[in-house]
Amino acid sequence: MTTATRPNILFIVVDDCGYADLGCTGQTDYATPALDRLASEGVRFTQAYANAPLCTNTRVGLMTGRYQYRLPIGLVEPLRWSDREAPEMGIPASHPTLPGLLRGAGYRTALIGKWHLGYLPRYSPLKSGYDEFFGIMGGFTGYYTHRGDAGEHDLYEGETPVERQGYVTDLLSDRGAAWVEVASASPEPYFLSLHYTAPHWPWSAPSVEAAARQRELDRAEITEGGSTRIYGEMMQILDAGIGRVLDAVRRAPAGRDTFVIFTSDNGGERFSKIWPFVGRKFDLLEGGLRVPQLCWWPGRIPARWPMPGVSKRIGEPAPAVICRATVSGVISAGRPWSRPRPVSAWSWNEASRTISA
Repeated sequence: MTTATRPNILFIVVDDCGYADLGCTGQTDYATPALDRLASEGVRFTQAYANAPLCTNTRVGLMTGRYQYRLPIGLVEPLRWSDREAPEMGIPASHPTLPGLLRGAGYRTALIGKWHLGYLPRYSPLKSGYDEFFGIMGGFTGYYTHRGDAGEHDLYEGETPVERQGYVTDLLSDRGAAWVEVASASPEPYFLSLHYTAPHWPWSAPSVEAAARQRELDRAEITEGGSTRIYGEMMQILDAGIGRVLDAVRRAPAGRDTFVIFTSDNGGERFSKIWPFVGRKFDLLEGGLRVPQLCWWPGRIPARWPMPGVSKRIGEPAPAVICRATVSGVISAGRPWSRPRPVSAWSWNEASRTISA
């Protein structure tokens, strides 16, 4: 394979970001200049759909390129700390994954951010194809206290809990930017999964830090205290952090030969902007499934803003399609990949609901 067939890959996944939460998709209450620039220089998909209306299931599809319900972990909605001892509640180490296949093709791989696909000691990013991991094992962590589901400490370096000071979104962004700078100096291509916990609750931001720290330690209050203003502040911090990572990409010699994908794991939560759709996270409606999605690859993808979404064009939710297309293009050295069987429905077991695609 030539260098041209093996681009660097930066896959940015945010958590609970609504379709219209970016300036380029309709948000007017705050600005997202870094993501708006990414959209203007690349492609903004207007009909991109998540595999499911919440996180664990979509991440199974992203990691495996398969319909999530083929694996037991894809049936939990979502994976919780109380499920950690249940059998098969993770991606088996033997199962092919996106980072594992890319590593086999000569890529350096890392996950910075949220995992949420199985707990230690049986499951971890390092057991599923990533060379490096810094981030959160569970579904969320306190932005300041770094306490996760059930109140346990949840910030890891590899498979070791670590203590760090700082706002989690900034910790992930700074680590991501530094990692890109180091990886860009290596002759091998890289695959970086930058999976933020923002803007998922708890609703914590610098302007309300003292109150946020208290709520993060109180299981009864952890989902309370938010507002559209606080949410906007969280989104602006997220956008600025992504901007720092993208700046590191652009400064690198092979910056223009870097494939950047941005998307959300599902639709938005209570303070998200969903307009003009209805429904939110947990709903099998447009607001729960349709997500913002941007792609950028100056060396190969001309700016075309906007265009229909990957899932609408191919017939399968976006994460699984991107996984398959990315692996096919790299592993097969650009040879055509087989069209996947279209998804006929989205299922949501918790409420025994199904809708046709």
